[in-house]
Amino acid sequence: MESMRRWLLFLILLPFGLLAAVWLVHPWPLPLRWVDPGSSAYMEYRIAQANAVGESLEIRHRWVPLDEMPSTLVRAVLVAEDDRFREHGGVDWEALAEEVRYRGPIPPSLFDPEDREAVREAIRYAREHRDQVRGRSTLTQQLARNLYLSPDRSFLRKGQELLVARRLEFFLSKDRILELYLNLAEFGPGIFGVGAAAEHYFGVEVSALNRVQGASLAATLPHPLTSNPATNPGQMAWRRDRILGRLAGGTAPVPPAPAQVEVPVELLVDNTVDVADTTTADTVAGRDTLQAGDTATAADTIAGGDTLRASDTLPPPDSLATSDTMPPPESLSTADTVPLTGVLPAPRILPDGDTAPAPDPIPAHSTLPDPLSPLRIP
Repeated sequence: MESMRRWLLFLILLPFGLLAAVWLVHPWPLPLRWVDPGSSAYMEYRIAQANAVGESLEIRHRWVPLDEMPSTLVRAVLVAEDDRFREHGGVDWEALAEEVRYRGPIPPSLFDPEDREAVREAIRYAREHRDQVRGRSTLTQQLARNLYLSPDRSFLRKGQELLVARRLEFFLSKDRILELYLNLAEFGPGIFGVGAAAEHYFGVEVSALNRVQGASLAATLPHPLTSNPATNPGQMAWRRDRILGRLAGGTAPVPPAPAQVEVPVELLVDNTVDVADTTTADTVAGRDTLQAGDTATAADTIAGGDTLRASDTLPPPDSLATSDTMPPPESLSTADTVPLTGVLPAPRILPDGDTAPAPDPIPAHSTLPDPLSPLRIP
């Protein structure tokens, strides 16, 4: 009888013991408050993949502090990947419920039969439509996967992702999570972090990325190996243009790109940045303006309401080169102005024996008479 009670107690406590073990063995990200990780589980996974087929993979990764990243790049990533990043606690339950067709309240009550039935229906839908259901992972969940897990799409891995995401939100600030994500996200074969991506695709430092380049990197995140600025850029460019529309004040969401992009979209790969974006340490207000050299989207407008076409680019400001010369003073009227950047003509010197012109009146553009000749004041 005593042994029966012991077995019964063991069976009751076993699930709680397993849950406690799972809780304890999963990563504790407290050190990430101060330590910048130099590698991640995703990097090791990609290296193992390459080694399995007899190939080698060079990892390109360079850490960039958040305050050195252009604010337009950060906003483009948030618009594209996690529009409610500042609002949720690591998991966007509303987006997840929408994806699996959950019709009950959030959070559900385990004691309510209707809520339990709604949960069962959502789980059943997710299993039957596994290939169509998107994870709707937040930036925090993606960071948890990149740092500690793998690309596996099983329910077990999803549960691990939720657990680690909650811990990340508990121990780290939102800005720190954002900094870790942008430095560890995959942007192409062996390319991790915005520092390596900016250098590889555009040949510039992160701080020199313009609006279009930043939106291109943000649009690469869902499919870094199959569509990026250098390889099959169609899907990337499709999402990039929608991200640019949001940055210009649009409200339409940025959905996943279709498998086949019917209309070719010209990809701007311009390594020259005429006007550098400010960093995230600068204010954001008033910065939704196109830069010289940036391609305007359909949502961007110029002063006066004229809409720019997608293929239009802003010309550089007109200026007079320092080598340009001005016409002789005889051809200038009193209304003409001399640009500061122009080269003024040399003063006229009267040859010997010439007499100075009459002193009255003296136009603003004429040369002064010989100072030795008498002046008559009218």
